[in-house]
Amino acid sequence: METTEPVISLRGVRADLGARPVLRGIDLTVRRGEVVALLGANGSGKSTAIRALIGQVPLTDGTIELFGTPRRAFRDWARVGYVPQRVTAAGGVPATVTEIVSSGRLARTRFGLFRKDDRDAVRHALEQVGMADRAKDAVTALSGGQHQRVLIARALVARPELLIMDEPMAGVDLASQEVLARTLEAQVEAGTTVLLVLHELGPLEPLIDRTVVLRDGRVLHDGPPPRTAGRHAPSPGHDHVHPHAPGAPGPIRTGLLS
Repeated sequence: METTEPVISLRGVRADLGARPVLRGIDLTVRRGEVVALLGANGSGKSTAIRALIGQVPLTDGTIELFGTPRRAFRDWARVGYVPQRVTAAGGVPATVTEIVSSGRLARTRFGLFRKDDRDAVRHALEQVGMADRAKDAVTALSGGQHQRVLIARALVARPELLIMDEPMAGVDLASQEVLARTLEAQVEAGTTVLLVLHELGPLEPLIDRTVVLRDGRVLHDGPPPRTAGRHAPSPGHDHVHPHAPGAPGPIRTGLLS
């Protein structure tokens, strides 16, 4: 059940990439139990906002809080699951599916020692994304959609209260999209708060409580989803939200969750 407790709070957030302003005063609040999608064209600032939130992009102005704590002082990263834009899960290092997913559990272990509960959590996370049968396989043998499932399992294995996902559906086949939608639905039903970057709502549309549309580093719309935005399949070159649709106007450190 949604409450008024803020899990994420951004106030007046500004950030530059090089000498170019990318975020130009973002205000965003995500409350416990909400599912919020960041939408916008390429270059609108969606992914930069996510990376600023988790400490990968420094701010030039503004404040960020996680669970009521200033981000610079936040240490309880086990409460946060992060799924980056799709990359090779092992980063070029030989590893099995189980090894990659297990790395996401380290924040929950004592001194890095795995116990039965940890092994059970890894197995359950793989089952959630339909990859239990590939547990012993090398990640280099996986398809793009399967890579994405592994990254999501790695984020889920610590059983986070907040799940942050950067374009989880990008470049993923339809079968994997459906698996990811079911996986996310189960997390939402369990009360997980979700913030995700999307180009199109697609199969996740029924789960979305609010959409925040960015344009040129500013919030253009913050409110109910423009429902028509996700009702057509993405096509090449069509990677933007429709701001004219009804309802819309005109640090996680790498070693912790990766």
